[in-house]
Amino acid sequence: MARRIVAATSLAAKEYATGVPARGGRVLAPAEVDEAKQFLDGARADVGGLPAAVRAATDSGLVALRALIERVAPPDSVAERAATLVQRIAAAAGGALDPFPLRPPALARGAAVYTEQCVQCHGATGLGDGLKARHLEGPPPASLADRAAMGTVSPVDVYRKVTIGVAGTAMPQFEETLSPEDRWAVATYVATLRADDQRVREGEGLYTAQCASCHGGTGGGDGVLAASLSVRPPALRDLAVQGRFSDGELEQLILRGRPGTPMPGFARALDREQAAEVVAFLRVLVTAERQRYQASPAAATFAAVRRQLDSAVALRSDKLAFDAYLTFEQVETDVRAKNAALAGELEDAFAALRARAAAGAGPADLDAVHTRLLGGLERAERLVADRSSGANLFMQSFVLLLREGFEAILIVAALMAFLAKAGALERRRHVAQGAWAAVAASVVTAVVVELLFEITPGQRETLEGGTMLLATAVLFYVSYWLLSKIEVAKWSAFVKGRMEDALSTGSAFALSSVAFLAVYREGFETILFYKALLTSATGAGTAAVLAGVVVASIALVGVFVAINRFGVKVPLKPFFAVTSAMLYYMAFVFAGKGIADLQEAGLVRTSVVEWAPRIPVLG
Repeated sequence: MARRIVAATSLAAKEYATGVPARGGRVLAPAEVDEAKQFLDGARADVGGLPAAVRAATDSGLVALRALIERVAPPDSVAERAATLVQRIAAAAGGALDPFPLRPPALARGAAVYTEQCVQCHGATGLGDGLKARHLEGPPPASLADRAAMGTVSPVDVYRKVTIGVAGTAMPQFEETLSPEDRWAVATYVATLRADDQRVREGEGLYTAQCASCHGGTGGGDGVLAASLSVRPPALRDLAVQGRFSDGELEQLILRGRPGTPMPGFARALDREQAAEVVAFLRVLVTAERQRYQASPAAATFAAVRRQLDSAVALRSDKLAFDAYLTFEQVETDVRAKNAALAGELEDAFAALRARAAAGAGPADLDAVHTRLLGGLERAERLVADRSSGANLFMQSFVLLLREGFEAILIVAALMAFLAKAGALERRRHVAQGAWAAVAASVVTAVVVELLFEITPGQRETLEGGTMLLATAVLFYVSYWLLSKIEVAKWSAFVKGRMEDALSTGSAFALSSVAFLAVYREGFETILFYKALLTSATGAGTAAVLAGVVVASIALVGVFVAINRFGVKVPLKPFFAVTSAMLYYMAFVFAGKGIADLQEAGLVRTSVVEWAPRIPVLG
């Protein structure tokens, strides 16, 4: 209900400004002023659904707004009163009242929704000439393709009208029939009806020539000059940044610049028509088709938060800072569940940024808080978003156990074969005893390692980071050791040397020890590697790791039977070469995640490099 009231209040102020001159006192467009009154009347009807603490204040605020409109007050006064009321409702509601989509809206989806829900009234090209247009009661459908009429309407305004409808017209509300994503998609599509492909291409050329050096070729605020500016350019491809501005407002920003920022005016380089073409391109820039967006839901949320923060600092806007916090709230529960202290630090930093922006703080103060937020968000994203895919974890788990298990089988088989050739078949049981003892010792080691993690929860990040880095070192050593044994002759010589030493002593313990140490080394490595692998996996990722264990175990049974019963020979050189490459990859991943865990523990400092790509699959 709060969203409906906020939408209606904001729309009332916009409609009123369209129908009354800047000084007020007279009405230029009675229909627009009447529409503003109807929006406020509709908002008052919904006040009963608000929390009791804000209900009376909201109702009195709406009454005061209605009185200003009746007196034909200056539009700025009405807009200021409306903005104050909206902020009060937003603070009481504690949620995003215009929830911008985390993923860029899909233009194709917007076109489909428009065809299904809007074309009958507004027409295929948005001229308001649909089949039902002539038969509707009240005002005719708006011409969405009319640049003059729609020049004062922002995508947020369209979203709000689609959500709550327009009182006194045939425009219904779609809050209950369309999802927020579909409403944003159709609002984005409507913004493209005012320009054809030619205008968009012209705008792209002008944008590339005049704007890309600061704002970046794709509007990410990452142009070649961005780092040298005192204030980072906003991310124009973000709907939360440009969606609040009408076409006319964007054109004025392009031509006149933005005081207090490095954004200059381009009135000498561009005329008004060219500025409009740049705006036409910007409206397309926010779409999924343009951005080819691919990210996990959590990663998408963090990316949206960072873009909104960049824009909040660039524009010194407490409203955008609040939007960034509301977006962060969508992952805050996950962050708090894993690190409550970090979630609290981020909340405090968001509040500090909003307060400083509202107080008119300078770039240096805002940048300091911004840097602190980026570091915290980096740590938070690693907690909840940087998880390897299920398929990747399954493959790592499968190869890991297959390689370690196969090596253990190979060692035991080689020991048995050597005893057979040496005529000491009766001593094979000692090898078997040593191997099974190693398996039992490996299980005990796994329990001890897990208990160590459980009894020291306060040092969990340190232990996990240390385990990751130890696994990295062992993986590099094992990979090198495997590569040195690729040649069959070297492998045979290695086994022969160990067994000859044991047989020369004539001790059963010596034979068992050779098997025990060989197999236990594999078991210990397996425990270490799987602990590191499970540390980087949660939920479905853990299931993928366990699935890899099961499938690899079945494969190992098949390999053992094939070798012992049917005498199958495994090509060692290709096997060791391929698995060594996989081990080097895992070592690289574990190194990155180990350092991240030590950063989480506060033992290693976090430095955010904003231009560097994020590649979670590489750690």
